[in-house]
Amino acid sequence: MTDNELLLAMSNMLDPIREEVQSIREDIRDVKGDIQGVKGDMQNLKEDMQNLKEDMQNLKEDMQDIKTRVKKIEITQENEILPRLNTIESCYTSTYDRYKDSVEDYEVMKQDMTIVKKVVAEHSEKLQKIG
Repeated sequence: MTDNELLLAMSNMLDPIREEVQSIREDIRDVKGDIQGVKGDMQNLKEDMQNLKEDMQNLKEDMQDIKTRVKKIEITQENEILPRLNTIESCYTSTYDRYKDSVEDYEVMKQDMTIVKKVVAEHSEKLQKIG
């Protein structure tokens, strides 16, 4: 066998290996591309997590503000509003009790006035007849 034939035979034997190596290289490029995609996704995920952490911190601060404001409202209700409401209720209750008792007197006075009107009318007629 000549050197050229020997080289050709060796080249033919290496061709499947070359194709396999080429295929492996392409697979490695695909994997590298996929890894790059995953890296990009991970970076986006990190950024999203950072934004989420910031949002959570803002929410915590807002909740603390709300708790403080609610506490102030509760104190205001307890110390100012409820005592005033109790005073107003007491005033209305006592006024109601007075009027409730007076209603019966009012009905009696109304009947008495009707009788007085009739008596005055009768006396007026009598006085006109006399006069």
